[in-house]
Amino acid sequence: MLNGKTALVTGSTSGIGLGIATSLAQQGANVILNGFGDHDTPLRALQTLGVRVGYHGADMSKPAEIEAMMQMAQADFGGVDILVNNAGIQHVANVEDFPPEKWDAIIAINLSSAFHTTRLALPGMKARAWGRVINVASTHGLVASAQKSAYVASKHGIVGFTKAVALETATTGVTVNAICPGWVLTPLVQKQVDARAEKDGVDSEEAKRRLLAEKQPSLQFTTPEQLGGLTVFLCSPAADNVRGVAWNVDGGWAAQ
Repeated sequence: MLNGKTALVTGSTSGIGLGIATSLAQQGANVILNGFGDHDTPLRALQTLGVRVGYHGADMSKPAEIEAMMQMAQADFGGVDILVNNAGIQHVANVEDFPPEKWDAIIAINLSSAFHTTRLALPGMKARAWGRVINVASTHGLVASAQKSAYVASKHGIVGFTKAVALETATTGVTVNAICPGWVLTPLVQKQVDARAEKDGVDSEEAKRRLLAEKQPSLQFTTPEQLGGLTVFLCSPAADNVRGVAWNVDGGWAAQ
């Protein structure tokens, strides 16, 4: 379905980003990975799907490095047809205790990076009369939780940014949407599970159940594969008129 298209997925060496990148590659899209940590393993895994795969290690808090990544995408792949803004970090603290440098980093990576990639990708998408910008927000882009002021602010910001750019591109072949996952068992969330298990003196499975029970009525984690499937749908002709949506995949979290 996506043969000949190129997808750039930020923060895609593990977790949600890798799940989305894999789903797009399975549909025939060439993929550019980005992120810290081991990138050779996911790169080789995606190459087995018979698509072209690249990697750029841009630090998403640095606009100059983002520009270099977008230039590489243009030079090596002919541009970006599908942009998935997924890179994100988290820090938990009451606002009066929140380190200012953590606030700045979260806003830079979770929100500002999407502005920089989008502004650089849109001209090519418009010229080709087709494009998809998919911003991975969070249920925290729709509702809040205590001690996550920066994360909630950044994710609400990405939902607002999505809507604004969707309106700007409404008469073009470019669509802009957001996906809002609830709890997904990524390495980031596993750390919270481990901390809960230690704090409550319970095993990992009980810690997971307690974590989910607080917010996610389904008592099931959303999977990276499910988010990948939704991304593929948003890239399909069926979604040509889906614009400016914040689509939650959260087991009923925001329905409460």
